[in-house]
Amino acid sequence: MGTTSYPELTEGISKQIGQLRKGIPDTMKGFSAMAQGATANAALDEKTKELIAMGIAIALRCDGCIGFHTKTLVRLGATRQEFEEMLGVAIYMGGGPSLMYAAQALDAWEQFGGQ
Repeated sequence: MGTTSYPELTEGISKQIGQLRKGIPDTMKGFSAMAQGATANAALDEKTKELIAMGIAIALRCDGCIGFHTKTLVRLGATRQEFEEMLGVAIYMGGGPSLMYAAQALDAWEQFGGQ
């Protein structure tokens, strides 16, 4: 579909994040702690929280976020139906621009081997 390789995109961003961990370690430790706290299983499970994060990634039009959250959703065993229903809500809430990014997110899903 698209020209973006989400596995390559996330790999490249991960390398740069590694550099940021060296250059601004306190900031990155704080961000990691926030991410762990926000995604920990509680009233909502991790997969549900990742589906929410993915909807936000689409609404904010963040290619890197789409890549990382899609990869995580595949790892967590999200189904294609769950993924597509989340895309539907994102499109509903964001209109045409979200439709474009939802299509890209579906491409990322397929690239990461989502079933």
